[in-house]
Amino acid sequence: MARPEAPAPLSRRGPRPLLLHLSLAWLKSSNSTAASLNLSNVWPSSWPETEEPPLPDALAQTLEADRALIAGIAAYRADPYTRQMLDPPCLWEEGESRLLDYGGEGPSVLFVPSLINRAYILDLMEDASMLRWMSAHGVHPYLLDWGWPGEAERRFSFTDYVAGRLERAIAAVPGKIVLTGYCMGGLLALAAALRLPEKISALALLATPWDFHADDPAAAKRIGDMVPALQLMMGFSNTLPIDALNALFAMIDPYGVGAKYRDFAGQDKASARARRFVAMEDWLADGVPLAAPVAREALDGWYGANSPARLQWRVAGLPVDPARLTVPAFCAIPARDRLVPAASAQKLAASLRQASIIEPRAGHIGMVAGTHAKSALWQPFTDWLHGL
Repeated sequence: MARPEAPAPLSRRGPRPLLLHLSLAWLKSSNSTAASLNLSNVWPSSWPETEEPPLPDALAQTLEADRALIAGIAAYRADPYTRQMLDPPCLWEEGESRLLDYGGEGPSVLFVPSLINRAYILDLMEDASMLRWMSAHGVHPYLLDWGWPGEAERRFSFTDYVAGRLERAIAAVPGKIVLTGYCMGGLLALAAALRLPEKISALALLATPWDFHADDPAAAKRIGDMVPALQLMMGFSNTLPIDALNALFAMIDPYGVGAKYRDFAGQDKASARARRFVAMEDWLADGVPLAAPVAREALDGWYGANSPARLQWRVAGLPVDPARLTVPAFCAIPARDRLVPAASAQKLAASLRQASIIEPRAGHIGMVAGTHAKSALWQPFTDWLHGL
């Protein structure tokens, strides 16, 4: 289904929010320049007026990096790529949420994505679709597309999403299923699996956070401390807007966007790697606002108070305790994940009774849709499913 808010060629909005990322790049450049300049030594007053003094090496590198950043953003925005994937049949829908059926013979696997990004990262493009590849290799995947939060969803809590919409989507799939959550979706899947033991045969958690203070407690608490400042913004639409979410993510990796666009500037734009980069960036810019009650619970509870790891996160009044899970579990913990540090996800895996763990040398998105995703995740996960 075409979405009116989706980006189009030559009108791309990424990287979002652009002004923030340009400001961070300028800040880094300014600090680098200030640290490198020593005018009395590098540009002596006795330098001949007819010659231009040489730039310090660090300053020259900074200016070159800034040019590469602008060139990378310009090349991305001018790229002609558009996503052409057609949605598979819809098995169930409620509000704007849909359950998409990718077909196939084998175990039924229901994928639960995050609430703050589009579900199609798992079905990104022809040569980068985890779900279509698995459908052709002995698995029957289903994908829960949460959709854009409408008037009703903007008042949803985690309980509404898990004990309501997710559980009804699970009920729409015949027989037992392997419930699979990606990122935030893994926490929702875990909560649902604990509530529906008769329906869930196994649980898979892909790049799923748990201990939000495992890697950098101070940084996590700073995100939680932002909630009072965001209240007025959330009161306007009863959501946390996309650009505000992206700004919070930028706090975790302030210079990551600049680095990847500088790298893109030097890539062959006709290469498979460059095409994959553009597709991923389009997906990142095509975000979804987060219902205000969920935003408060995630930022203040998960990040600020570390409620999941302290077993204080509750869904429908019941604590979400991974130690209570009795079915087999699969945990994919990407080693290069900057959004969900490995230490955070490892604490979750250690709490499960029957956990098979892989730690691919990939990033948060690259693990599911990157150029090496097949060997990093698709094949190992499919092998695990066939071995259940």
